[in-house]
Amino acid sequence: MDFISIHLMIIDEEVVLVRLELEQLQDTLIARLSGDLDLGVADNLRNTLDEALDNQPVKNIILNLAGVSFIDSSVLGVVLGRYKRITKIGGRVCFVEPQPQVRRILELSGLLRIMDEFPGEAAALENIG
Repeated sequence: MDFISIHLMIIDEEVVLVRLELEQLQDTLIARLSGDLDLGVADNLRNTLDEALDNQPVKNIILNLAGVSFIDSSVLGVVLGRYKRITKIGGRVCFVEPQPQVRRILELSGLLRIMDEFPGEAAALENIG
């Protein structure tokens, strides 16, 4: 599986681009995200990730946040929901390259206490399996 899903959303007459690229390497789903991740995109993100998890044998998820400039609690909830789903089957969820302001939100939310962070996808792939 290797596909790109681009979501254009119109919020208050402004077009917002949020990009999500999914790639599966063996039993690991890599989700490369960019843009502002907030309530306006949370449902689309949840649905897209769940569809990928339902259609492919996935044990681990790597969330590459290098292109994410903002993340809010609704998207943190989406991440936590996928974490619960993946850990039930013995898998892991991790973050790659969050920008400093996004990393701070992940720290404050407590997600970095239960999910690992890696400097790049290669390091995550090496350590997650």
